[in-house]
Amino acid sequence: MLEIKNFSKTYKGGKRAVSHLNLTVKSGDIYGFIGHNGAGKTTTIKAVVGILGFEEGDILIEGKSIKKDPLFCKSKIAYIPDNPDLYEHLTGIEYLNFIADVFGVSGTEKEKRISQYGDLFEITGNLGSLIGSYSHGMKQKVALIGALIHEPKLLVLDEPFVGLDPKASLDLKNVMHELCQKGSAIFFSTHVLEVAEKLCNKIAIIKSGELVANGNIKDVLGDDSLEDVFMEVTQHEK
Repeated sequence: MLEIKNFSKTYKGGKRAVSHLNLTVKSGDIYGFIGHNGAGKTTTIKAVVGILGFEEGDILIEGKSIKKDPLFCKSKIAYIPDNPDLYEHLTGIEYLNFIADVFGVSGTEKEKRISQYGDLFEITGNLGSLIGSYSHGMKQKVALIGALIHEPKLLVLDEPFVGLDPKASLDLKNVMHELCQKGSAIFFSTHVLEVAEKLCNKIAIIKSGELVANGNIKDVLGDDSLEDVFMEVTQHEK
């Protein structure tokens, strides 16, 4: 589903954000991406979804390069950043209709999914209001519905649980499991190690732009907790 092949990113001024990263996310995976602030998580995620250009390595979505075939790749992806930047002059329902139209979701399916997810995240009654009037949590819920509306094959999330209330967090976890049961894959970053340990079947830990551990979560953790492993592999700088 997602192949990151020898990906490196160096910013202007020579700062190396990510170095020779290799990672594969398969259909059905819930893959957690863990690291300190500045470790390279968001750089990697933005490259995966086609926001950030890069020169070294390649990133493939269903076998197609995000650099060479960006439209195909982006049609298979949904992305939610850590701070959703929505069109605040639109109402919630106008925004969701717009996103559904961009991805070619039919009218019947569009209405069904907006109703389904709007009720699930308890925001249906607010969809007629301007997004600019929403709280952070409400904006996060609308962003989630927009991401789910075309049933993406790859859902990419950067700190998805920030700002969500406990029920919405639980609902999102259930939706993530349902998507993967249908053959999609999920790649997400989080600082909440307890959530990653319970939710993910695979994990990757990045430190200073390099992977220091990755694979099936049971193999990576052994008899330890994710917190213990994370501290062990990241506490000493090279």
